[in-house]
Amino acid sequence: MRVLLVDDEERLVAAMKRGLLREGFVVDTAYDGESGLLLALENDYDAIILDIMLPKRNGYQVCAGLREAGIWTPILMLTAKHGEHDHAEALDTGADDFLTKPFSFVVLVAHLRALIRRTSRVRPTILSVGDLRLDPARHRCWRGEVEIELTPRQFALLEFFMSRPGEALSKIEILEHVWNDSYDMDLNIVEVYVGYLRKKIDAPFSRSSIQTLRLVGYRLDPDGG
Repeated sequence: MRVLLVDDEERLVAAMKRGLLREGFVVDTAYDGESGLLLALENDYDAIILDIMLPKRNGYQVCAGLREAGIWTPILMLTAKHGEHDHAEALDTGADDFLTKPFSFVVLVAHLRALIRRTSRVRPTILSVGDLRLDPARHRCWRGEVEIELTPRQFALLEFFMSRPGEALSKIEILEHVWNDSYDMDLNIVEVYVGYLRKKIDAPFSRSSIQTLRLVGYRLDPDGG
């Protein structure tokens, strides 16, 4: 899942980004409201973590600007303020949820995952496609009754496939949602990890659920292949 983190506290951003990367998220960052708004308008994110107190444009203005532009990416608003009026204003400007600083990272991830599940592509707590099951919160995967061990990146790749079963997904789209900028848009990494994933979820079960679409990309077959 790809998220945008907009906050001007650099140490907090670095800590949250490290934690989110360990949880399998792809994370873009911005340190002021204008940069955050531009990134959110130009890219497709699964969620946005947005601080209220930002330079150039505050979080309220960024949120309102996105909603006026027809961008309905779910927004988790962060604030160091206290009081029901601040929370009400966050929701009134179009935010979907809020957290008051300081907060625990565990709570942040729980709010973020719940928010993503409540988007227009409603996703249950446990994803199921055929006899494949994925529990993002507990980082567990099964084919039937057999549990499968996956690395964080393999898990993130399968979670993306399972969130869009039956859809044709291009390599660029996969790269943008499952990797970060460090791979410099090297599409070969997608092929490599699809190969790893097939060895884990398909080959031992005589399946071919991840289909290659020539000149397009890949598709997860809901029937399991």
